[in-house]
Amino acid sequence: MSDRTLKSQFVRFAAVGVAGLAVDTAVLYGALALGAGLYSGRVVSYLAAATTTWALNRQFTFASHADESKLAQWAKFLAANALGGLVNYSVYAALVATSPLVVTMPVIAVCAGSIAGLAVNFTLSRKFVFRIRDAQRAS
Repeated sequence: MSDRTLKSQFVRFAAVGVAGLAVDTAVLYGALALGAGLYSGRVVSYLAAATTTWALNRQFTFASHADESKLAQWAKFLAANALGGLVNYSVYAALVATSPLVVTMPVIAVCAGSIAGLAVNFTLSRKFVFRIRDAQRAS
């Protein structure tokens, strides 16, 4: 894969991440409005965002690798991105725990967590979820 293709994929992955960030934030604020806490609400919002980004990455970023069943690929995406999700949630939780401003504006922590997990999630998604199989590489 050329550097240009890799950069193009990363830009698309990051753009999809912005959509995921919007979903993450909207679901978190919705969960908070329904009485969820800052931590439990974020678990729900992260899962909604991860599902959204998987679907968009399947269609937009890695469309040529979308031959696997949707359910299997979604599960692999969640599993592969668990490390990035842990980085994301850890940054979020640290900011919520230490900043009164973030408690009143949790979107700040959602953004920081998303940025922190971006490179990890891109790398794991490319290598384990949307990888080019040897048979595809040969054609």
